[in-house]
Amino acid sequence: MKVYQTSEIKNIALVGGAKSGKTTLAEAMSFEGGLITRRGSVDEKNSISDYRDIEIDRKNSVVSSILYAEHSGKKINIIDVPGFSDFQGELVAALNAVETAVVVINSQIGIEVGTEIAFKHTDKLQMPILFAMNQLDTEKANFEEQIAEMKDFFGEKITIIQYPINAGVGFDSFIDLVTQKLYKYPKGGGVPEISEIPVSEQSKADELHLKLVENAASGADDLMEKYFEEGKLTIDEVRRGIKLGLASRSVFPVLCSSAKENMGVGRMLEFIANNVPSPNEALATKTLINGNKVSYNPTSPTTLFVFKTSNEQHLGEIAYIKILAGEVTEGMDVVNTKSQSKERISQIFANYGKNRTKLDKAVAGDIISTIKLKDAKTNTTLTSSKNTSDTVTPILFPEPIYTTAIRAITNTDDEKVGALINEFCQHDRSMRVEISRELKQTIIKGMGELHINTLKWYFDNQHKIGIELYAPKIPYRETITKNAEASYRHKKQSGGAGQFGEVYMLIQPYLEGMSNQTKYPIRGTETHELPWGGKLVFNNCIVGGAIDARFLPAILKGLMEKMEEGPLTGSYARDIVVNVFDGKMHPVDSNELAFKLAGRAAFKEAFKNAGPKILEPIYDLEVEVPSEMMGGVMTDLQGRRAILMGMDSEGRNQIIKAQVPLAEMYRYSTSLSSLTSGRGWYSMKYKEYQQVPTDVQNVLLKTYEEATKDEE
Repeated sequence: MKVYQTSEIKNIALVGGAKSGKTTLAEAMSFEGGLITRRGSVDEKNSISDYRDIEIDRKNSVVSSILYAEHSGKKINIIDVPGFSDFQGELVAALNAVETAVVVINSQIGIEVGTEIAFKHTDKLQMPILFAMNQLDTEKANFEEQIAEMKDFFGEKITIIQYPINAGVGFDSFIDLVTQKLYKYPKGGGVPEISEIPVSEQSKADELHLKLVENAASGADDLMEKYFEEGKLTIDEVRRGIKLGLASRSVFPVLCSSAKENMGVGRMLEFIANNVPSPNEALATKTLINGNKVSYNPTSPTTLFVFKTSNEQHLGEIAYIKILAGEVTEGMDVVNTKSQSKERISQIFANYGKNRTKLDKAVAGDIISTIKLKDAKTNTTLTSSKNTSDTVTPILFPEPIYTTAIRAITNTDDEKVGALINEFCQHDRSMRVEISRELKQTIIKGMGELHINTLKWYFDNQHKIGIELYAPKIPYRETITKNAEASYRHKKQSGGAGQFGEVYMLIQPYLEGMSNQTKYPIRGTETHELPWGGKLVFNNCIVGGAIDARFLPAILKGLMEKMEEGPLTGSYARDIVVNVFDGKMHPVDSNELAFKLAGRAAFKEAFKNAGPKILEPIYDLEVEVPSEMMGGVMTDLQGRRAILMGMDSEGRNQIIKAQVPLAEMYRYSTSLSSLTSGRGWYSMKYKEYQQVPTDVQNVLLKTYEEATKDEE
């Protein structure tokens, strides 16, 4: 394989809805680009892109696949991205490795939730996009209807490059408005017959061509000036305008295809080769943390960025790399800018699905893979430069929204399950795992139930280890609403030295900004910022030496232990002022343990008499849904004790803003998907703790009491 120079490289990601045909299009591109000699398919379970067992089983993409095609003297790197919103981490990683997104549209359905999500991410990155109107050979294909919807959603930047003349069953022809020719394909696809536009289509073609020229002219000032003066542009000027407009996001070209029948794919590759910006031509490129833009200069010191890793069967861990500067050769040494450790690039490959082409060298702008790196995870920068501060700005992965607890069905598998989950999260940065000391659970967070169930599939089918997913506990907090006093005498005598300690205390609610005052004189104060939020103020109000000062730390330790396991539900307690004002000692039997236990018991007794309340975490929630689906979504939120805070709009969608208790949000992504046919999306952000309603508190107290009895 030849060494392609930076200007000869085009990097694209195929993005869009889950059933738009991205994998089929990637297969056809690989075939047209000479990479494979026979096209596979998702249905026949032999596509080069969806090659993993889980993808063959489910017949949809779960992990992004990297492929390439050679066309028109260019190397086109292709990333086939899963379409379900649950796999947004794959989408974000792919978009950070390419210069252009090809948004694949199912011409039967139009804009889907996957389309909207992909567009939002490209907009955030200011990335060029073009649209591939796919599946034009299907019965319900409707080009005009989908174009109208796209213009309504994306605006007048939508620029028709090609339009079909017989969309639906039997589709085989389209008009190309750039070349102003008719492309007619033989049955089964392949090389089209190119001819003049039929008289019957000339009027429509002229009208659409005029709109194309107008949009192309907006790509450059000199083209706009000429168009205003002469009312027309040459074909070369139109092509230049499209290329410039695509790069600046002022033009969103629309091309036609039936990937399944291999119609329009070769022309699409030609368009990509001629119009998509090479890495060194892109206006929006990755930056370094020092603020400089990536140069893609092949003569600079080598800079590599790991945008994705995966564990491949029979191969081990593979790192997918974008070359941001310089060149890579087999056996070269580079430095990890984070750990300062040395890595050797033992081999370099150009990937096409599970297959690889071995390379001797690759240059800036290319996408490659390598194996056997020691410590190069996603977001790692590798460089040959002595200035290892040139670290690439890391990819910002989406925050998980779906939370569940996980455990091994067999206790002996706990350690193995934990190791496998950690490995999975290393490769998929939109999934997080934490072992919650507070909840005594292992918590998994992902982008939705489908995302989490993917993990379970691997355990069930690949690792053959039984796991259970279940509702996580809610991190409630306990506090008090009024003052209360209590005392406790701990006395124990069982031969030899005994134990004796008596503690009197007054507890009060702590409020931010309050003055530290009590009816007892304060001799010393300790304020503790609690790790779980809130404060504990510990006041020494002892007079006359009723308790020796050396026992006060033990009392504090005892009540802190009880705050870690609150008296009401076993949750953390917070925002309390404790005043120890009296007590008794024994000259022989008093010790630290006795006063720790006495302080703990006195605190527990006072807490129950101080108007105890349970607090629950409240989250700010934003739900984005199509306008016509708002009613059902709002009704559902009201049933979840949500408080509506306002509304906003974005395009054709409405954004509902609310505050909602975390306890009501388990499996919400599944419910929202059901209510909106997959068109809804939401995000959550922690806001504060608030008191739970009385009826909810009563249920929590009863549940905890019953659970405690069972344990006993």
